[in-house]
Amino acid sequence: MTLEQLRIFVAVAEREHLTRGAQAVNLTQSAVSAAISALEGRYATKLFDRVGRRIVLTDAGRLFLAEARAVLAQASAAEKVLTDLADLSRGSLALAGSQTVANYWLPPLIQRYRERHPGISISLVIGNTDFVAARVREGTADLGFVEGDVEDAALAISPVAEDEMVLVAPVTHPWTWRAPREPGQLKAGPWVLREEGSGTRAIFESYLAGLGLSFADLDVAFEFPSNEAVRAAVEAGSGAAVISRRVVGEGIGLGRLALIDLPIPSRHFLALRHKERYAARATQAFLALIARA
Repeated sequence: MTLEQLRIFVAVAEREHLTRGAQAVNLTQSAVSAAISALEGRYATKLFDRVGRRIVLTDAGRLFLAEARAVLAQASAAEKVLTDLADLSRGSLALAGSQTVANYWLPPLIQRYRERHPGISISLVIGNTDFVAARVREGTADLGFVEGDVEDAALAISPVAEDEMVLVAPVTHPWTWRAPREPGQLKAGPWVLREEGSGTRAIFESYLAGLGLSFADLDVAFEFPSNEAVRAAVEAGSGAAVISRRVVGEGIGLGRLALIDLPIPSRHFLALRHKERYAARATQAFLALIARA
């Protein structure tokens, strides 16, 4: 078993698709298929089931995926130690970010970092807060950036920026001429929410709890796994939403969304780093850049 085989397996397993996995590792589909077949044949273990034109992980494949990720993370950590014997003229930095952070806050910082350290290759994966925390814990990301609270003894967590949360609604919503002032008025909605596990949803849930309410009290029209889907649904008239101002600022300015006067507390963007893993110079330089931003 080689590291290259493990990289190929993880790429295919995460996407459950041979073609997209091949694209991720810059190999032909036939080469990727051969590598997977070699693994399965060598250990007489089926890692994927072929379901029509799709492939899905078997139970053995899911167990092996966790171990494969751990091995690759350890190999990457060893490589970073050697790379650090040189300067920042080469190396890599793996980032993970939750949606608001990754789509609206991180890009200019990544560009500034790239201008200063062009020899460092940077990768970024995007998911919700739970996904990002798992990536840092597993070691597949050097740094994670989230907007939701994380409780994990393995991770060092520090605030890096502030994010304003706002209530927005369709421009025809009754709240545009009379904002809700009592907790009971919030029950009417209807509401458009982010999915469970997202930081945006968590901050709204915390706000409701302070008012003695929960999501069960609300008229929830939709739940979506992306900020953009929430924003589009609100613009289309599906309901109101609590969301980062970074996401809806343009829509408010163009008159496609109504900003409702409701005192939602701001939140912090948080940086996540594994406490026990080696922090390479590339990682330290990115954190230093953020501190100066």
